[in-house]
Amino acid sequence: MRQRPPQISASVLNADFGRLADAVRRAEVAGVDSIHLDVMDGHFVNNITMGPVAVEALRPHSALPYHSHLMISQPLRYSQAFVEAGSDLIAFHIEAEDDPGTVIDAIHATGREAGLAINPETPREAAHPYLERIELLLVMTVHPGWGGQAFMSEVLPKLAALRAEATRRGLDLPIGVDGGINLETIGAAHAAGGDVLVAGTALYRAPGDLRPVVDGLRAAASAGVGPEATAAR
Repeated sequence: MRQRPPQISASVLNADFGRLADAVRRAEVAGVDSIHLDVMDGHFVNNITMGPVAVEALRPHSALPYHSHLMISQPLRYSQAFVEAGSDLIAFHIEAEDDPGTVIDAIHATGREAGLAINPETPREAAHPYLERIELLLVMTVHPGWGGQAFMSEVLPKLAALRAEATRRGLDLPIGVDGGINLETIGAAHAAGGDVLVAGTALYRAPGDLRPVVDGLRAAASAGVGPEATAAR
């Protein structure tokens, strides 16, 4: 099964939090494919960011799909609130406290899509039981909790293995890559099997028009670079 073209998902975590609505609109005008909303609870990760109220406030500012990435300990408790706030897809961590299958079922019961995130240290096999049941597999290439971290190239073999497993099963499963995505790393991430590429710092550190940044990221992803080349740098 052929990999889909690269999609750019704009993470607003590193945008100006005083102007988040503007950040969302700038990303949409620039041609991104989705908006990535990082939700942190200060427990699952050592940071606190936004909740459902923020998602609800941002929802009117773009028609793009909103992906709420729940880096929280109890996704089952809060997933409904993020659905009601306007999220199109809820991604939660396999390492969280709740049973992943139960969370997936709860999200699907609302009519929204479910995503499963997996941390760098978590074996790829942990995600295998759920590949047929999700609409996005989100592979972390940094430790979750803070923006601006360096891309962990050692995760690329796991990413490639997960893409191969999805292909082996005949699944048309989007695989996201979250963490350290920039012009130097996005080619390797796409070449290894990632097609929903989350960009935050690389996007919002640019002033003004973001279209050249998005176009550059998309071109670099399409050009690709092998994971071995990146790991050797």
